Amino acid sequence: MSHLLIRHKVADFAKWKASYDHHAGVRKAAGLTESNLLRSAENPNEVFILFTVSDVNKAKALTGSADLRAEMQKAGVVDKPDVYFLS
Repeated sequence: MSHLLIRHKVADFAKWKASYDHHAGVRKAAGLTESNLLRSAENPNEVFILFTVSDVNKAKALTGSADLRAEMQKAGVVDKPDVYFLS
């Protein structure tokens, strides 16, 4: 089973979360199922998301897409996300 871990900081968690929730269908179409959504204990605007991945190629296409980068910027992501595919 493959997993995807993403870490990034956001300007405002509530604003980011609303955008993230709105984007659920895109993640599902890319074969991603959220396992955990966590926030740093030291900085609640630092977000960690762990997904199970059913289609690695689709997931990689999504994580590398300009559309996702634009959506993340609109949602208030303030740093370059760390993206890890795990097996």
